[in-house]
Amino acid sequence: MLAAMLDKLESFIALARAQHFGKAAEELGVTQPTLSAAIKQLEGELGVMLVQRGSRYQGLTPEGERVLDWARRITGDARTMKEEMKAARHGLSGHVKIAAIPTALAMVPRLTTPFREKHPGVTFSVLSRTSIEVLSLIGNFDVDVGITYLDNEPLGRVTSVPLYEERYQLITAAGNALSDRRTVSWAEVSSLPLCLLTPDMQNRRIIDQHLAEAGVRVRPTLESNSMIVLFSHIRTGKWSSIMPLNLAETFGFSEPIRAIPIVEPDASHVVGLVAAERDPHTPLVAALLDEAVALAGTFAATR
Repeated sequence: MLAAMLDKLESFIALARAQHFGKAAEELGVTQPTLSAAIKQLEGELGVMLVQRGSRYQGLTPEGERVLDWARRITGDARTMKEEMKAARHGLSGHVKIAAIPTALAMVPRLTTPFREKHPGVTFSVLSRTSIEVLSLIGNFDVDVGITYLDNEPLGRVTSVPLYEERYQLITAAGNALSDRRTVSWAEVSSLPLCLLTPDMQNRRIIDQHLAEAGVRVRPTLESNSMIVLFSHIRTGKWSSIMPLNLAETFGFSEPIRAIPIVEPDASHVVGLVAAERDPHTPLVAALLDEAVALAGTFAATR
């Protein structure tokens, strides 16, 4: 009976996520009539309507929104219990899904590599997402943890571990304007032809915020949601960009590319690991949070 209820709750969560009966059924590997019957049975058992119905899915009822919160909590607790018992018998194993903002992707191996050395039975998926998408994926339990900014925009109900502070540098080719400077101001940077991340990225919103505080606005000559695209344009020697110091160091820019600190102000923002707020966390997430604490210590030691 408990297993049947959990199956119905999982079906309901899938429908809320897909917002389409056909897509949810495909995700679950069942027919659409089977999914519809499961939702109706759940409504009957709970005594409330969960889904606004018409010729197609039209959203959840207010009661459905409340049940969705409970469904995520109940299925999450059941999953945690199973994983904890499995870990007690065989050690940590399984698959971890991580969503990270683009500027933090180069840092991910510093988390995953030592973690897998300790737990060789664990595999990973790493997704590049905006900060808003990271939080949405965590809230829907579509990923296990995220890496995003902690101090610039609201996070909601999450557990967080600060990892490092992101500081900003002008990345430009030798011979370009300002390339001979030891430091540059945000106002000065605004005069250059810049390639930047797209406005849906929080890094871009942070950059725009500091430029506005300096009394200037920028219209980039190129925008992309891919750091690889930005790096490849910078390497032509014809484009400049604003990037976090840790990212520039990871990719190892050398002559003729220069990384120049941006001051006035010397701005910084905290990047960290986030997970859904639960007690207890799954064994995998709990171990990742512990690994993040250890990683934060290494970042602090090198500052």
